[in-house]
Amino acid sequence: MSTVTNPTVAVVGATGAVGTTMIEILTSRRFPVKDLRLMASSRSAGRVVPTAWGDVVVEDLATADPAGIDIALFSAGGSRSKEYAPKFAEAGAVVVDNSSAWRQDPKVPLVVAQVNDAAIRDHQGIVANPNCTTMVLMMAAGPLHEAAGLTRMTATSYQSVSGSGQTGMEVLEHELDVLGKDRDLLATGGWSDPNSDLYARPIGYNVLPHAGSFTEAGYTDEEWKLVHETRKILEADGILVEPTCVRVPVMVGHGIAATMWFSRPVGVAEAKQILGDAPGAQLWGDAKVPTPLDSAGIDDVLIGRVRETVGEPGGISLWTVGDNLRKGAALNAVQLAELLLD
Repeated sequence: MSTVTNPTVAVVGATGAVGTTMIEILTSRRFPVKDLRLMASSRSAGRVVPTAWGDVVVEDLATADPAGIDIALFSAGGSRSKEYAPKFAEAGAVVVDNSSAWRQDPKVPLVVAQVNDAAIRDHQGIVANPNCTTMVLMMAAGPLHEAAGLTRMTATSYQSVSGSGQTGMEVLEHELDVLGKDRDLLATGGWSDPNSDLYARPIGYNVLPHAGSFTEAGYTDEEWKLVHETRKILEADGILVEPTCVRVPVMVGHGIAATMWFSRPVGVAEAKQILGDAPGAQLWGDAKVPTPLDSAGIDDVLIGRVRETVGEPGGISLWTVGDNLRKGAALNAVQLAELLLD
């Protein structure tokens, strides 16, 4: 694995929700940037962004020259990543990509920092960031798997609208305003359609058992990501995963309720000891309930409601929640970049 000490860093998709968070985290973690380049679509090209490394003019990704870039943090969507990430890698950059474009490519490591760091050593110019929901779940599932060997899991996500980017947050704000004008109609029916087309149904004051796009067998691509990414990250193709992904009216923070069984019975005392020692996570006691509001703006993933299974003894049920813009995306990308340093 090639490394660099003081890299030239590019943030691709720099004006989006994740891209702007990447810049903030590079700053707060004092990442040793020699030179910072920012890139986005032609709509944002020319914008001047104040940064810790001076004012930076946003470049048009379509015409930007990747020569001289050491590390490129991509959060520009799958289609742009497929088109441009190989070009950056061929020019000598290591691309850390936040889209789904490369996650299941057998030649591309899929890495959760503090869970499977060693996998990054096998990169060939591109490293994949897992899906934000998978990422939050792995902060709890990874340490338990290492200790006891995860064999099967049922996972239900409660995903915030920022998983849909800045547009998702704007839609929620709009719908809360429209639907909240007559509270009685929310209880009795007859509410007015807020006329948003981002989601299949209104998200304001509502819960949608649908995140992502429907694919095979009636599951969404978000749900299949939980299946395939869990197996790849934990290097265990036999793990059985039953996923359901739900969109909730929360600005930031993805939560996952998971029940797990292992190659041997795991009791609650052992599980709490393992999770209490897990890096990048905070184990909350039974009297405290971690929520998306608690996780917003912080690096750690919060874990709570740890308990033994009752229907089929020997397993563990828990709740985990994390800031999907930070650990779920931007923070992990920067942490992976840190692993690339000398």
